[in-house]
Order: sequence, then structure tokens, then C-alpha cells
Amino acid sequence: MSFWEYLTTRHQQLLTDAFQHVSAVFQCMVIATVLGVVIGVVSYRSGWGGSLAITSTATILTIPSLAAIGLLIPLVGLGVAPTVITLTLYGLLPIVRNSIVGLRGVDPSLVDAATGIGMSRTARLCRVELPLAWPPILTGIRVSTQMLMGIAAIAAYASGPGLGNEIFRGIASLGSANAINQVLAGTLGIVILALLFDAAYVLLGRLTIPRGIRA
Repeated sequence: MSFWEYLTTRHQQLLTDAFQHVSAVFQCMVIATVLGVVIGVVSYRSGWGGSLAITSTATILTIPSLAAIGLLIPLVGLGVAPTVITLTLYGLLPIVRNSIVGLRGVDPSLVDAATGIGMSRTARLCRVELPLAWPPILTGIRVSTQMLMGIAAIAAYASGPGLGNEIFRGIASLGSANAINQVLAGTLGIVILALLFDAAYVLLGRLTIPRGIRA
């Protein structure tokens, strides 16, 4: 069976796997973004606090993703739980780092001006600092998403959702008629989804970043 014939006969399952892949990555990115920005906000004013936050999240990336999922299986079981925990943790570093860099890069004179007109610390953060730090934060989100698109494929090892199931099924049946088709379909699907995600982030940046501060 040719690759195109395989896509035609298996398109329904491939679309289901693709939707599950997108859903898992999107939900984990939302969680990672909230956690990453909160960590950045809490730690950016302190030199040692920022270093600790970046070092801690960077340490997570030194653990092979397959090993991380394997270690979580005895604790939370198979399926969605180890996938969500692993993807969320692996997505933190670029967001935390860029949040800290972005917040520290805000012009102090703008913060002083906001203080001078009576803004509270929370108001300054929400209305001045975070909006100005948004471009690097968005860049961190884009980087994290690209990472997680690939890492999410490993989640199939723990019966997780997504296109990784196609890849693992193909690897497990190497030598069979459709083994290469399965691996290729899963891999190309992940690449296409990653490109679509990135295009969506470019559009989001154009909609949310004022032209004057757009890189």
C-alpha cells in the first residue's frame, strides 16, 4: 500500500489522533504559560530568585522525556495524567526565562512614571510591565510549543493521546507492510501541526503587540 493510499484509508483515525495531539499540547501550554508567568513575576525582582527559577526549570529538561514519563507511571498511572504533567513541566523553561528577561527589560522610567501617577504595584505590573514584556513572553510560548509538539509523541509510551501512537505502532511492527507509512504519517502530522501552531502565534503577535514595540 502506498503512503497516499494509507492516508486515505486511515484518515479518520489520523484526524482523531491529530485532534488529541493538538488538544493535549494546547491545554498543557495554557497551564505552563500561567505557571511560567507567575514564577517569572514572583522571581524577576530578585537576582538569586530569578537564577533559581531558571536553573530549576532548566534542570527538568536534563531528564529524558521517556524516563520522566516512565517514572510518573507508577505514581499517576497510564494515559492522560503522565502526559499532562510531563508536557507542563517541560514547557516551563522558555516561558519562565523569557518572562524574567522581559520584565527586567522594561524601561525603569516607565515604571517610575506609572508610580508617579498613583498606580499600585499590581496595577503597574498588569498595565505597564506585563504588556511591555509580552513580546519576549510570547516568544517563549512559541519555543515551548514547538518543543512539546515533539515530546507529546513520546506520551504514547504511557498510552497517552496523539500522533505518537501512529509512530509507536509503526516502530512496533517494523517489517510489516504499513510500518513505514505509520511512522511517516505520525511524523509528518506532528510537523504540520507544529507549523500551524507557529503560524497562529505569529498572528497572535500581530494582533496583541503594538507596532511600536514589535520586533
